[in-house]
Amino acid sequence: MKAFCTDQFLLPLPPDHHFPVEKYSLLRQRVVGEGLVHSNDMVVPEPASEGQLALAHDSEYVARVLRGDLTSKELRRIGFPWSIQMVERSRRSVAATIGAGRAAIAEGTGINLSGGTHHAHREFGAGFCVFNDVAVAARVLQAEGLSRSIVVIDCDVHQGDGTAEIFADDPSVFTFSIHSASNYPFHKARSDLDIALPDGTADDEYMQALEHGARQALALSKPDLVVYIAGADPFGDDRLGRLALTKEGLALRDAFVLRLCREASLPIAIVMGGGYSRRVHDTVDIHFRTVQLAVQGSASTS
Repeated sequence: MKAFCTDQFLLPLPPDHHFPVEKYSLLRQRVVGEGLVHSNDMVVPEPASEGQLALAHDSEYVARVLRGDLTSKELRRIGFPWSIQMVERSRRSVAATIGAGRAAIAEGTGINLSGGTHHAHREFGAGFCVFNDVAVAARVLQAEGLSRSIVVIDCDVHQGDGTAEIFADDPSVFTFSIHSASNYPFHKARSDLDIALPDGTADDEYMQALEHGARQALALSKPDLVVYIAGADPFGDDRLGRLALTKEGLALRDAFVLRLCREASLPIAIVMGGGYSRRVHDTVDIHFRTVQLAVQGSASTS
């Protein structure tokens, strides 16, 4: 199984910034250190091209990001200062999801150890998201003739508003988001299927909602590829969550999505999504378990 990583291109952030950039390096080190993915199968992708980014984003927005011409208001909306490193990392994170999609189609499963930047809209970035890696990857895979019908199963604690907006009028990409009702973004977009959960939702209630929603999404979309955003932020101790899932509950979530795809013989591309636990190692634990379950499931079907 191939995994794609971009932690070599970390953003220079002030020490009081609460985006946990270190989780990406810690996750890669643990995945390789525990032998889940051989170092030879850990791929550092080349940056996504301007043309690829423009398949899902307004070309002028893309050009202004690359040039560093975003306004201070736009940068506040994204949450990062502009830098060469921001551009490089954002482009490579998109490319990593493209690579995970290609690997999934070829081998059954592909993993991006970052990604899930689902708040980036066609014409602007937001919520720590510059470009929408899932949307660009979907467009690239379709343009390459590798996929015709894609379903996005978004289990980040925040609604995937950017993905929903980009594909609002496109029946070839079905967007399903299960998220906290009261959390960011406060003005929600309309996905093809939304399940908004009350604060404090715990494992059992979450799983009931997810199982119903995911099965409905597959039945309605009839996809040939699943893109799964496996956010760690539904965890009960996440600083930016509002749900109450345990690590065990999140592992059950991942196992269910993987089993659902395996039973339907659907390739799955997995991206990590958000994770802002008070202890960064809790976030890494959750992401690592996602990768571990994916590797185990892939091995059982090979």
